[in-house]
Amino acid sequence: MSQFSGRVGPNRPSAPNGRAHRRSAGSGILLTSGLAIVLAAVLVPFYWLIIASTHDSDDIFGSPPPLLPGEHLGKNLSSLQETASFGQVVLNSLLIAVVYTLCAGLVCTLAGYAFAKYGFKGRDLLFGLLMLGLVIPNQVTVIPLFQLMADWQWLNTYQAVVLPNLALPFGIFLMRQSMAALPDELLDSGRMDGCGEFRLFLRVVLPPMKPALAALGIFLFLFQWNDFVWPLIILRDSASYTIPVALASLQGVDDTDYSALLTGTAVAAIPMALVFLALQRHFVSGLLAGAVKE
Repeated sequence: MSQFSGRVGPNRPSAPNGRAHRRSAGSGILLTSGLAIVLAAVLVPFYWLIIASTHDSDDIFGSPPPLLPGEHLGKNLSSLQETASFGQVVLNSLLIAVVYTLCAGLVCTLAGYAFAKYGFKGRDLLFGLLMLGLVIPNQVTVIPLFQLMADWQWLNTYQAVVLPNLALPFGIFLMRQSMAALPDELLDSGRMDGCGEFRLFLRVVLPPMKPALAALGIFLFLFQWNDFVWPLIILRDSASYTIPVALASLQGVDDTDYSALLTGTAVAAIPMALVFLALQRHFVSGLLAGAVKE
């Protein structure tokens, strides 16, 4: 009896462990399959966009749709340049997006720093009012902003596109949350060493904020790059159009050149992908900065 017990006893825990291992392997396969499906759902439309930009309109609406690159990319680009001066349009969008990202990034960073580290009177009330901007639709402010730009004689100018959204509530909120996690002792040490407030901001506050600044930069660039309604209202001259406005102008009732339209959309996606790839390693850590307090 003792020999039988000695053989069976050590083998008893192996069954639950084996089931747990199989359960873990099954969960891993299920998770991998789900991620593969999600990845395919995200990438397939972009793949088809790139493929469609190399075909003409007849091929795009053919059955079955094209799945391999065609030979009409150069023709589509030429048509896009002739109908919408697309080279100038791309430069317009780049200029507006870069200037907006730099200026709005500075405003949001300074405002976030003030809300996080300065205890001025009415700070919480002012921050709460600012956060109301997150729930107010942009369409509500279109008419008063347009009237203001008209009074300043800024219609059809780039500053009218850039300035209204410099103090973006989400950008200020992101930087405020990130800077709230910065130890106050670090700032006190800088002040004791003789740093002025502006030098303290540049030398002490900004270096640890690189992940948050990268996330903010991506968000601001994409926000301005994809903005359609406000540039459509402000910009009157086709030579000053941004990419979304120029692509919308190509859509007619019966004579829309869908091949050129898809080519322009593919070209517009390239800078967004490059910006994200350049800063993506900071993106997740920047969004999570300040989410957990020690």
